[in-house]
Amino acid sequence: MPALTRFEQLLRRFAGSGVEFVLIGGVASAIHGSSRATFDVDLVYDRSDENLTRIVDALAPLHPYLRGAPPGLPFRFDFKTLQNGLNFTLTSDLGDLDLFGEVPGGGVYQNLLQESIKVRLADDASIQVVNLDALIRLKNAAGRARDLEAVAELLRIKEERKRISEE
Repeated sequence: MPALTRFEQLLRRFAGSGVEFVLIGGVASAIHGSSRATFDVDLVYDRSDENLTRIVDALAPLHPYLRGAPPGLPFRFDFKTLQNGLNFTLTSDLGDLDLFGEVPGGGVYQNLLQESIKVRLADDASIQVVNLDALIRLKNAAGRARDLEAVAELLRIKEERKRISEE
């Protein structure tokens, strides 16, 4: 298990495998200008059978395992597991990853896709990232202290963008 999550490698792996997802969470916040540290990648994924297969194909070689579970706990990351579950908190050879089939305040992939922007990665791959307004709503809905602290910073970023656009 790596000490740090390799965010860009995980995102490129998903994008290169054709996985349909919207990036949310701390990495999305960083893309929008947040200075807060994050330690995992948070994705809301499309639950179609085709996309579940692409997720398994992209992640299986990275030995995904339930984050925080004791070693040796029987866990198989496969199509059936994804189909029968919804949200997964995983660790992998490239770091920590949270897969969400649905999130409070945002719903499912199709809802968030409408509230996302396309962002290019360094290798010209592109990913969908939840827009700033939706990200603020998601953080508020999560309601954890760290999310509410992040909302304060995201609101400042939004205000600064508005101020700059008005100049």
